Amino acid sequence: MLQRAAETFERTLGDYFRERLAACAKALEPHPQEDTLWYVGAVLARLGDSRHLFSYDEGRLDLRPLALLYKDAHEATAEHERCLILRQLGDQALFVGALFPERYQRKGFRQDYFVGMGGGAYDYLAGNAFSYRHVFAELAERFSAFLELVAHACTRKVGNNVEDVLALYQQWRATGNPRLARHLQSLGISLDAGGKTH
Repeated sequence: MLQRAAETFERTLGDYFRERLAACAKALEPHPQEDTLWYVGAVLARLGDSRHLFSYDEGRLDLRPLALLYKDAHEATAEHERCLILRQLGDQALFVGALFPERYQRKGFRQDYFVGMGGGAYDYLAGNAFSYRHVFAELAERFSAFLELVAHACTRKVGNNVEDVLALYQQWRATGNPRLARHLQSLGISLDAGGKTH
């Protein structure tokens, strides 16, 4: 019963994310393939459940670093195993790179790290995976655009009240995140690039 409820929740959550992605993708040229939006929505629903994102390592729950996933894939002896690990790497790079950029930026990881790792993983899958090759090809070619799309689709709408705008501005000053800058500018706020604290 619990398993069926979890599958229903994931399917419903996947549908929600696909609708958000499709709405946010209207401004993208060329428009993403429907299969790719479906795949990314399913990734967000799956990894949104921490049981699928985190794993036990040395007795504690942790997020396996992308570099170690890459090492695991490089050392895999079977092609299907390598593809499974690279799919996990690509999906994880897309998820954490889009939703937690500030956390990783504080550790010295910039967007190009996620683009290189995730885009590289999907590029390999585009030529070697058993299925979804066209999806992986699009994700590899347009990884930066999909990072932005996922971030935009998953961002909580900031209201026009002063507290929301100030919180957004402080977050932009601390991180310099270009997505936050665009959001502030869309609210009519002029930004001084010299005002960032990093």
